[in-house]
Amino acid sequence: MTRAYQLDAHFQNGLVWFRRDLRTGDNAALYYALKHCERVWCVFVFDTTILQPLIDWAHQHDDHKGKVQDRRIEFILASLEELEKSLKQGGGGLIVVHGDPHEEIPRLAAQLEAEAVFTNHDYEPVAIERDESVAERLRDDGRQLLTFKDQVIVERDELLNGQGKPFAVFTPYKNAWLKKLTPFDLKPYPVERYAQSLARPPRKLDHAWPTLAQMGFAPGKLAETKLRAGMSGAQTLLEDFLTRIDSYADRRDFPAARATSHLSVHLRFGTVSIRTLARLAHEMSLQPDGQGAATWLSELIWRDFYFMILAHHPHIAKRASFKPEFDTLRWETGKHADTLFAAWCEGRTGYPLVDAAMLQLNQTGFMHNRLRMVTASFLAKDLGIDWRRGERYFEEKLNDFDFSANNGGWQWAASTGCDAQPWFRIFNPVTQSEKFDPQGLFIKRFLPELENVPAKWIHAPWQANPDDLKDWGVVLGKDYPQPVVDHAKAREETLARYGVLRSR
Repeated sequence: MTRAYQLDAHFQNGLVWFRRDLRTGDNAALYYALKHCERVWCVFVFDTTILQPLIDWAHQHDDHKGKVQDRRIEFILASLEELEKSLKQGGGGLIVVHGDPHEEIPRLAAQLEAEAVFTNHDYEPVAIERDESVAERLRDDGRQLLTFKDQVIVERDELLNGQGKPFAVFTPYKNAWLKKLTPFDLKPYPVERYAQSLARPPRKLDHAWPTLAQMGFAPGKLAETKLRAGMSGAQTLLEDFLTRIDSYADRRDFPAARATSHLSVHLRFGTVSIRTLARLAHEMSLQPDGQGAATWLSELIWRDFYFMILAHHPHIAKRASFKPEFDTLRWETGKHADTLFAAWCEGRTGYPLVDAAMLQLNQTGFMHNRLRMVTASFLAKDLGIDWRRGERYFEEKLNDFDFSANNGGWQWAASTGCDAQPWFRIFNPVTQSEKFDPQGLFIKRFLPELENVPAKWIHAPWQANPDDLKDWGVVLGKDYPQPVVDHAKAREETLARYGVLRSR
């Protein structure tokens, strides 16, 4: 496998392997393939080694054995339809297959007589192993796998600290990132300049795409979210967000507000280029009123930071703590812990903000970033349950699931990760609710049973007079759960749990 940045070679035939980059514009692998090949075909593989575990998990946890609903698969399929349309406009097309890329990519390369397969870097350890295996099979057949930087602005070894080592704290990393940044880093790849090299799939490969049903999935969930897929969906969201970006710094932590970009799922599947977003954010951040854009750019840099952490510390991909000493923490286990975990998953903890957040996740596949912190802290530090269980649940539910960011967020909340919040800092779910959803608007959106509860009591309804609650249509334990844990008591238990490590 060749990690290519500049190419001198020229090929007769090339194959572009789309993965997390479902767009034609500003796509590094597509650009280099078109520039250096006479003919270029394009392929996407619905990877059975990824999809089958999703099906297996759903069958184990959702009490059904039929087709599985997964918004992400629907999102990919819809995005591929738009990608194909764009490729056809340039004279090409898109081959879509369902199988194991270890087999499918070498097979297609051979059938198309492609001397090189072009794709963009993937950073997860299992993906790196996959690419090395595919590269070996291609090499055995006299072909090449060429990969390019496309997911991030700055890769793992492009930014090190003064001692030549990877950063472990975000703020100095961010400062170094901004200092290193050049216009070239944000320059888009002019794919359209070389579009004449696109080739239509030969008839023998231009067959019908695999359907959701054929892959083991059922339709239905994406439409409920009103989430538009593809490049056009990303562009619509971006244009809308740019009209509100000036207030982003002040409003982004309030889940009831229309303040964030909702572009994370598009970044995850590459229907928008990270260079496009970073370039806009950077340019706008330099303006006198650019604080909102500067804050948004900081969030994009966090994304690079977590990719870098994963690349330098691949042990975290094996569900290990970034700080090994925290792997000895004694978490709650057994039947009671399982009951608490189920209540957390289902939004039945009795803490309205936590429950509304979990219902948002379950119903839409999205969760506001502030609420990701609140719910993660609640699981690890109020319920005393291993953060890995929550990480795994988010992995199955989030539309925008990205291992590096998800793991980084969970380890931050559980205080086991790099640059994490101190272990003795424990979010109070009630005060978080009062601060970031003061009128209970977000809570009422997902917990209509609390619709008539006044703002004063909605954050902790168990503190209200039972007769008043009844007048508001709520009987605790019947219409809405009693709290499953006392926060003050749980806080003391967590301090003791983590304090054991400190005393060693």
